[in-house]
Amino acid sequence: MLFDFGQVPAFLVACAVVIVTPGVDAFLLLRTSLRSGTRSGLLALAGIHSAAAVQVALVISGLGVVLAQYPMVLTALRWIGAAYLLHLAFSIARGLLRRSGEEPEEVMSDRPFRQGFLTNITNPKMILFSLAFLPQFIGSGEPAPQLTMLAVLFLALAAVWELMIVLAASRVAGRLRRPGVTTALDAVCAAVFLTMSVGLMV
Repeated sequence: MLFDFGQVPAFLVACAVVIVTPGVDAFLLLRTSLRSGTRSGLLALAGIHSAAAVQVALVISGLGVVLAQYPMVLTALRWIGAAYLLHLAFSIARGLLRRSGEEPEEVMSDRPFRQGFLTNITNPKMILFSLAFLPQFIGSGEPAPQLTMLAVLFLALAAVWELMIVLAASRVAGRLRRPGVTTALDAVCAAVFLTMSVGLMV
């Protein structure tokens, strides 16, 4: 058969667990939406999912398997991603030290689509995750169509959850734009990005 829909319920449960687990994307969307509003949050979300779509397409087309067979490529991508996250962490930390009312880290506010895209595309975990996760739910379906269906479901669910983060953060942004709250948020995000960067390097 072309699709094995019997795999979908278990797949959706697994997706829910993966999606609601906080990661770099969630913290990036939360901070961008709180600091720069709904439009910037949506642009960051679009960047994140554009990168995710590229990575999932690589897996479905078979190129992901090829990449996984060449550790040097994934290692290079991992170090680029770690360096970028480190750059973001230090940009936020520099802003905290300056105690300025303006946003010094331009990449965090002025170019949210690019920032979301780069944060996601330089993280090889999505490719490796797709290679390990999606094939478990092929069942009796044809591999390419089944993988495509699963990927679309996963990206759609992730987009809905992250859209909720953007809208919720934008809704309460006015009440949270106080020096103490924004400082605490920046400190948490800088720590998260730094931790993720070290994790990629290690």
